[in-house]
Amino acid sequence: MRVVFVGFLLVVSIFGDDFITKMEYAKMLYFNPRGIGCNLCHGNNGQGSIIARYKVKGKREILRAPPINSLGFIAFSEALQKTHRVMPTYFLTNKEINILYFYVTSKAKK
Repeated sequence: MRVVFVGFLLVVSIFGDDFITKMEYAKMLYFNPRGIGCNLCHGNNGQGSIIARYKVKGKREILRAPPINSLGFIAFSEALQKTHRVMPTYFLTNKEINILYFYVTSKAKK
């Protein structure tokens, strides 16, 4: 059993980058980066959406998640690295930020 496991680790280390495609990895991160998927607020294609409607002192308010599929990379990256009132902090690596940007901009082109 140990030989099989070591063999599996060897195969994964050699061919690991090709285990899933770039788009599959990007989709996985978008829908579940660290527990709460980007899609729950920003929509399945990064188009933005209404998160909640509520009243404050009798005045109707709408909490919206902005579209992220038309942002430039710098704005996208900075938004992921700063603290927001509503959006959770994900502590993404630079590689993860790049792959998420690839995903939302690819989905915007379709």
